[in-house]
Amino acid sequence: MTTHKLAAALIAGVLATTAAASFAQTTPDAPATHADKKAAKKQAEADKDAAVAQAKADKKKTESQSEAHEAAADANLKNAKKAQ
Repeated sequence: MTTHKLAAALIAGVLATTAAASFAQTTPDAPATHADKKAAKKQAEADKDAAVAQAKADKKKTESQSEAHEAAADANLKNAKKAQ
């Protein structure tokens, strides 16, 4: 008997949560204000700047790694010549 009540309460809770989530997704957003549009534009600019900075950092990292690999290869070559 209590198992049936518990199951019914659980199902009712799931249905209520699903209905609330569905309603929240279908309500239209308020129209964007001038301040919202300005903030979105500033955020887009900041995102672009961050992407450019990240790309520059990635390029510098790649170049540094390449130089390190080249130096290691040169050292290995010198060691191999000494071993002969």
